[in-house]
Amino acid sequence: MASKRVKATSIVEIDNDRVIVTRWQFEPGAETGWHRHERDYVVVPLTDGQLLLESKDGESKATLQSGKPYSRSLGVEHNTVNNNDFDFAFVEIELK
Repeated sequence: MASKRVKATSIVEIDNDRVIVTRWQFEPGAETGWHRHERDYVVVPLTDGQLLLESKDGESKATLQSGKPYSRSLGVEHNTVNNNDFDFAFVEIELK
């Protein structure tokens, strides 16, 4: 089923032989859209806030702090939604 949410904006800042660095900007309620990571990655939040994470197993919420990174392995299919009433942003670093 298609989502009626606004799509988050992504800008690839670096794409070289070692990494892809993408800045994601979400207005309130915006989403990435369902996707599967093909590489291990690190996310560095630029804003404090909460994300709604949707997966085939259901929904969960993640509270993030500006500058405090987390990492994930490749392969998980999910959708990321800004669960705040303000803009939210993070930098995603995919490891090649």
